[in-house]
Amino acid sequence: MTRSRVEFTNDQGERLAGLLELPSQSKTRAMALFAHCFTCGKDIAAASRIGRALAKHGIGVLRFDFTGLGNSDGDFGNTSFSSNIEDLLAAGQFLEEHNEAPRMIIGHSLGGAAVLAAAQRMPFVEAVATIGAPATANHVQHLFDSKAGEIRERGEAEVSLAGRKFNVKSQMLDDLVKWNSPDHIGNLRKALIIFHSPVDQVVEISQAATIYQAAKHPKSFISLDKADHLLTSAVDAEYVADTLVAWSSRYL
Repeated sequence: MTRSRVEFTNDQGERLAGLLELPSQSKTRAMALFAHCFTCGKDIAAASRIGRALAKHGIGVLRFDFTGLGNSDGDFGNTSFSSNIEDLLAAGQFLEEHNEAPRMIIGHSLGGAAVLAAAQRMPFVEAVATIGAPATANHVQHLFDSKAGEIRERGEAEVSLAGRKFNVKSQMLDDLVKWNSPDHIGNLRKALIIFHSPVDQVVEISQAATIYQAAKHPKSFISLDKADHLLTSAVDAEYVADTLVAWSSRYL
């Protein structure tokens, strides 16, 4: 496996930092794009482990930091769910121009909701995978409930998310409201696999059911048994990767 740091720009001209992992063999079976969880980053353990495991099986992976997170430029306060979708489209274009277009797109948590929306605008993508994902972006609205009034009144406020402070602007709340329906999932027209743990304490299992019911075939569901939301156990992340390899071989 070879690993290299890459950079590309989003539609706002901001630099996004990524990590490209390629199989050691001369020919890559396919390329995949990975979207990390809300306020996380490309280097979170689950993303790193899944990326490495896929590369060992011949699937190259690009994972990157969304705007304003990790090593990417930009202000998180100016981002939204829609801007995450645009970042994914920019990442897909980068792969298409500098390597080969991604044929699979994978999203963890809110990143899963983002790939369900972005994949419809990526004709080269044939397979979509979500891990612990909500059916709609509006699912994270509750994270801002304690500061929603202040955000609406002042236009922005500091919010604590996952133990870190972020400046959140009203545009983010407005954008979440726009993505409060799973109806667009029915227009995916891609093979879909949904990974979710029945004991997920962050995104309840009912969200996976909503995604499954909204999607059309071919679609599959894999229970992650006792896994936590962030797949902190290496065994769980590797299980996801191994299952992805077997499942995607039918479509890639």
